[in-house]
Amino acid sequence: MNTQSILNTAKRTIGLEAAAIAGLEPYLTGDFVKAVELIFKSNGRLVISGIGKSAIIAQKIVATFNSTGTPSLYMHAADAIHGDLGMIQKEDVVMVISKSGNSPEIKVLAPLIKNFGNTLIGLVGNMESYLALQADIVINTTVSEEACPNNLAPTSSTTAQLVMGDAMAVCLMELKGFTGEDFAKFHPGGLLGKKLYLRVMDLYIQNQQPSVSPETPLRDTIVSISGSRLGMTVVLNAQRDILGVITDGDLRRMLEKNSSLEGILAKDIMTPHPKTISPEALAVEALDVLRKFDITQLVVANQNQYLGVLHLHDLIREGLL
Repeated sequence: MNTQSILNTAKRTIGLEAAAIAGLEPYLTGDFVKAVELIFKSNGRLVISGIGKSAIIAQKIVATFNSTGTPSLYMHAADAIHGDLGMIQKEDVVMVISKSGNSPEIKVLAPLIKNFGNTLIGLVGNMESYLALQADIVINTTVSEEACPNNLAPTSSTTAQLVMGDAMAVCLMELKGFTGEDFAKFHPGGLLGKKLYLRVMDLYIQNQQPSVSPETPLRDTIVSISGSRLGMTVVLNAQRDILGVITDGDLRRMLEKNSSLEGILAKDIMTPHPKTISPEALAVEALDVLRKFDITQLVVANQNQYLGVLHLHDLIREGLL
């Protein structure tokens, strides 16, 4: 198989799966709405089951629901009929995923769920199947063709199942008014969690708070900058209002312009109106400001009252850059 043949096969696969996804839109019927509303109003969990490749899709959909505020459990259809049915509680909603809807395990599982009195949602690719006929609510995920060249391996069908599950999850997010802050509660670990919850106040407090007055001599200003290892100092008045900043870059520019350093005060070389950020701001917001203005430090302030300094290195250390 040559390069072009490989690429053509890949393109055909993507095209078929894209067509399968586009073909789902007509299946967004009243039953889809009923399923979403039922899950939204439920006082229990959503238990999702399947067999084979559909079981793997069920696990992914459970993970998506859990991370977006809809408590969910995964139950393998084969394990369910050998004891795992005990995880289903009275108020739970059960959704079974299957392409054929006629797998032996599904045929055993469906009536058992009905006997428990739980509402059964069938997410199924065969509307004349046993599961479709047994389910209280049916969501159609029929595809015309698998992307597999033999039209056998679950490809388009599992993609359709996954996308329909995502559609349900997103609808529930909107019904619940699920926000970025809510998302952060369920994703505290790793880079994603840091982007969602890490705030400026968590970082700047580790740094020194270098400052000088407008009348501070040049020598003492240099000592303030070098002593903090932040590459800057903040010029404050008696009320600790921020008047300006002096960075090591300001010092270099001053040295280039002045042959004599005698009598130079902090107010003579400071940059007025520095960029500031609230301690409540997210760390990623601070990173955006640093990038936008091509600077490496931000003054942390509350209504122009000096609190500290956030350095680009603080964000790098946390893995945000």
